[in-house]
Amino acid sequence: MRSRLYAVISIPLFAILNCYTAICVFIILIFAWLHLKGPIRFLSQLWAKSVFLIIGKKFRVHGKENIKKEEKYILVANHASLFDIVAIMSFYPGVSWFGHERLLKIPLFGKILLMTDYVPFKEPTIKNTRQMLEQLVQKSKNQTVAIFPEGTRTLNGKINDFYKGFIYLFRTTKIAILPVTLNGFYNLKPKNRFYINFDSKLDVVIHKPIKQEELIEKNDAEIIATVKAVIESAYN
Repeated sequence: MRSRLYAVISIPLFAILNCYTAICVFIILIFAWLHLKGPIRFLSQLWAKSVFLIIGKKFRVHGKENIKKEEKYILVANHASLFDIVAIMSFYPGVSWFGHERLLKIPLFGKILLMTDYVPFKEPTIKNTRQMLEQLVQKSKNQTVAIFPEGTRTLNGKINDFYKGFIYLFRTTKIAILPVTLNGFYNLKPKNRFYINFDSKLDVVIHKPIKQEELIEKNDAEIIATVKAVIESAYN
């Protein structure tokens, strides 16, 4: 019964979110035309925080002290919902994203991603892989790069196996890995369910950065196991 009610409520709520996002995209486009990156980041963060206010959800962020403003990271997080990106944008606005190209096809949301230095994952041919790595290395010189190593959202709530795309960036740069655990977002709105679960409890844990010297001697499988273990240690 409650799921039916949430489904009914979710329909107008998504309509409100789309209208609100359209207004934000229009304003961001103006800032982009004026080459004002600061206001774009500010408005993107404001939009992300407002999304959770609109759906009536709050979440606590633990470990903010682990993010040093002067430092850049490879932010690695588990992936369960479209709201994962919005959540990270709400507390870490100056991030360049690396993810599936299909996200750019989502109306309005794709526009916001494009204006926040999104690097789309394309078919892994030799040419595409080289271009993606070049883009990521270039982005990482000026800002934190965020990656979901599972590649796609979980369909059962369990953290999927990690792909090693983030390791290529890790070995090419001297940037620490910042593990982030997202809790409750699968219950909020998973990939395989239409409506929002308003009973879900959201929680974000920012772990201590894993410095390069802690991982540089490990092979790819060991690095994946280490990073995944940290994320899973706080996963509910």
